[in-house]
Amino acid sequence: MPRIQPDEVRTIATLARLRLSEAEIERMTHELDAILEYIDTVKNLDTGDTEPMTHAVPFDCPLRQDEPAPSLSVEEALQNAPRRRDSFFEVPRIVPGAGEGI
Repeated sequence: MPRIQPDEVRTIATLARLRLSEAEIERMTHELDAILEYIDTVKNLDTGDTEPMTHAVPFDCPLRQDEPAPSLSVEEALQNAPRRRDSFFEVPRIVPGAGEGI
């Protein structure tokens, strides 16, 4: 039985603001289910003898000291904001609130 159901794909598509046809929903249902199966395969690999790493190849990442510095004022931070409310950025709601349908 697939883990991903067509209704879940519709919900994800709505959140991503995608309009999918029924054929695309069916295809994405199978593709997302295949991804979850692959993740299970990777999760079940024995990695006990593998040394943890941050990159697949050696990578020299220079570090700097974490020192406090002056931050932007609210006015400087919001000076180019397309919309603001008081001292905050205002953005459109993309996720339904409590009691709102999708």
